[in-house]
Amino acid sequence: MQEEIEGCYQSVDALKYTGREFRSIRDDVCREESYVLFLNGIQVVTLIVSPSQLRELGVGFVVSEGLASGVEEVKVSGNTIQVYAKAARLPQKKITESSGGMSMGNPPQKVSSALTLTAEEVFHVISEIISALWLKTGGAHCSVLYSGGRLIAMSSDVGRHNTIDKVIGFAILNRIDLSLCILGCTGRQPAGMVTKAAHAGVPVIVSKAATTQKGIAIAEEAGVTLIGRVRENAFTIYTHPERIMGFLESKKARKGGRRCQRK
Repeated sequence: MQEEIEGCYQSVDALKYTGREFRSIRDDVCREESYVLFLNGIQVVTLIVSPSQLRELGVGFVVSEGLASGVEEVKVSGNTIQVYAKAARLPQKKITESSGGMSMGNPPQKVSSALTLTAEEVFHVISEIISALWLKTGGAHCSVLYSGGRLIAMSSDVGRHNTIDKVIGFAILNRIDLSLCILGCTGRQPAGMVTKAAHAGVPVIVSKAATTQKGIAIAEEAGVTLIGRVRENAFTIYTHPERIMGFLESKKARKGGRRCQRK
């Protein structure tokens, strides 16, 4: 899935100060629209999103919030998204997350995956996050899915939580095994963002930004490798470093060195 930006921005009149003068300009800004999501005919939530990849958004939200493990059908009409799923679990409570999204309050699922990756792949995933909508407006987040050495999905949105829903929804609609995927994000990774990945069965999150203590706790509990603050030659691993190739060998070497020193 390629990033879709048509209809996600518009030009507005503005004034630009350049240090010496004010001048009139036309500036491109993100659009945000409200969509009401229904699950099996029951209204669940109103989402504020960039108006693109709405089928993927609906499917991804239902799965990433733990409301269903899969989806049978999704329809978009006007400003409504209708999702149909077997064995759906309607939300018992709704929580406004620090990510700006609305959580359905379901506890995270335990992720099972044999996926491993190299440090070079961490940098490569981040290098793939080049959002056309952000370049045009400066006001969008972006998420990508990376699997088998290639980029398989990309989404931009005014809400970083929506970008995760959209790429997850794409994977589900296209029967892509999420347990073999790496999720790359521009945004911070608090508990609500990490929980989305865990519900969908994504084993690795890589972000340009930081996380929070609850994001780390959720990732540890759910078995998700959480990597943040990726820079040119460095990144920080917060949980489950065993998926990073070379870590276990390095750990053994350090232990061996300490034993030699004690002798």
